[in-house]
Amino acid sequence: MSPEFLLTAFIVCITPGIGVVYTLSVTLGGGARAGIWATVGCTLATVFHMIVAMAGLAAVLHSSALLFQALKYAGVAYLLWMAWAVLQSGGGMAITAAQSGTPARLVWRGILLNLLNPKLPLFFLAFIPQFLPKEAGLADLVILGSGFTAMTFATFLLYVILGATGRSRLLSSARLMTWVRRAFAASFAALGARLALERAP
Repeated sequence: MSPEFLLTAFIVCITPGIGVVYTLSVTLGGGARAGIWATVGCTLATVFHMIVAMAGLAAVLHSSALLFQALKYAGVAYLLWMAWAVLQSGGGMAITAAQSGTPARLVWRGILLNLLNPKLPLFFLAFIPQFLPKEAGLADLVILGSGFTAMTFATFLLYVILGATGRSRLLSSARLMTWVRRAFAASFAALGARLALERAP
C-alpha cells in the first residue's frame, strides 16, 4: 500500500459522517468499551460494502435507480429515528451515564446505519481502482480493502478515545449534556437530510 493510499484513506475515514456521529454518541453514553463495540459494527459494515464493491455489485446498484432510492430512504428513516432516540432521555440511544445497550445491539446498530448508505459501495468502486496497478488482481483488491478497513477501525478508535477522555466532565453537567444530546440529534437529522438529497448517479 502506497503512502498516498494510506493518507487518502485516513482523510476519508476521519471526515465526520454517520459512523463518527454514532460512535461518539455511544462513547459518551456508555464509555470507551461501548464505543469500541460501536466501532466494530461500523467496521463490519465497511467490510460488507468493500466486498460488494469488489464483487461488482456496486455497478448493479449504480445502474438501478429504484434500488438506490429504496436503500437511500431506508437509511434516511433510520437516521431520523436515531435523532429522535437520542433526544429521548430514557431511550436506547440516550446519552447518559448508563450503558448504551448490549454489545450485540451496539454492533448491530453500527452495521445497520452504515449498510443503509448506498453511497458507500459506489464510493469504494470509484476510490479503490485509483490505487491499483495496471495488472492488478484479486489479491491487490484484498490488500487495499484490508488496509482501508484497518484504517477505518483505527480512526474510529481515535474518536472513542477523544469521547471517553471528556466523558466524565460532560456527564457531570446536566445542562451541557442536554445540549450534547441536541447536537447529536441534529447531526443525525442533518445526515439524514443530506442522504435524502443524494441522487442516483
